[in-house]
Amino acid sequence: MQLQQLRYFLAVAETRHFTQAADNLGVAQPTLSKQIHTLEASLGAPLFERIRGAVSLTVAGAALLPLAQRMVADADAARSAVSDIVGLRRGEVRLGATPSLCSSLVPEVLRTFRAEHPEIQLYVIEGSSQDLIENLHAHRLDLALVVQSSPDDLLDARPVLRESLVVASPLSAPTPYEQIALSELEHTPLVMFRAGYDIRGVTLEACRMAGFTPKFAVEGGEMDAVLAFVEAGLGVALVPSMVLVNRPLLRATPLAPPGMQRTIALAHRKRTVLPHAAEALRATLLAHIATQQLPLGVRPL
Repeated sequence: MQLQQLRYFLAVAETRHFTQAADNLGVAQPTLSKQIHTLEASLGAPLFERIRGAVSLTVAGAALLPLAQRMVADADAARSAVSDIVGLRRGEVRLGATPSLCSSLVPEVLRTFRAEHPEIQLYVIEGSSQDLIENLHAHRLDLALVVQSSPDDLLDARPVLRESLVVASPLSAPTPYEQIALSELEHTPLVMFRAGYDIRGVTLEACRMAGFTPKFAVEGGEMDAVLAFVEAGLGVALVPSMVLVNRPLLRATPLAPPGMQRTIALAHRKRTVLPHAAEALRATLLAHIATQQLPLGVRPL
């Protein structure tokens, strides 16, 4: 039994006339009749009675009618649903990003994407790079912006940005430095991120390599909390330069060469075809990075 045969059957059932049904379908009448005969043979019963030029449904045809209507309607609905998704008229995309990127790069990218595809449902998960990678592996995310680390054989991670870390301090606090060496922070209280936060590990390792163990004024916050603590004058913090763009109460002081940098990668699972909505968001993000003016200390890759 083929879907096309059911469409032919429904056309004849509606018009009760083979020639008219063929005209409505845009096919030759012999072609329609042959398909009806093939359908009847496959079902093992006649579907129409032809008496003195009149066409009526047999008992078998009457039993098939509601089933055929539902099957054709379901097939049309499936085709329409897939067409909507392919045409980005509906669907969803799940993006993960680190907190610093959620507060800087991601909002502008999502604003552009939303303007172009208003019917696509957006879901964002904010977390550490390791958490986001685990969510990718578990199929809870389509895409994730993560800090690049060791290669993952299950992920395709494309480097998209290189970002400098800077020393964030209150704008009200005077500083004689145009840039500062990390070792000069040995006796300066730091506002430190919570355990497991990407920048915490980078900062502690860099301080260790510079020959000292940093002092903490306060620790345990996420990005917004850390920046607020710095604004309140509790200490300074090493942060990605991008997060200070909309923080007028904070000063960004570059680290003296060679400084500290991190690479941001856009990751998704290997051997998995991205949904159309996710592929569209990926293209929007890459276009934004390539064409928009990025903050000082950030460059595209």
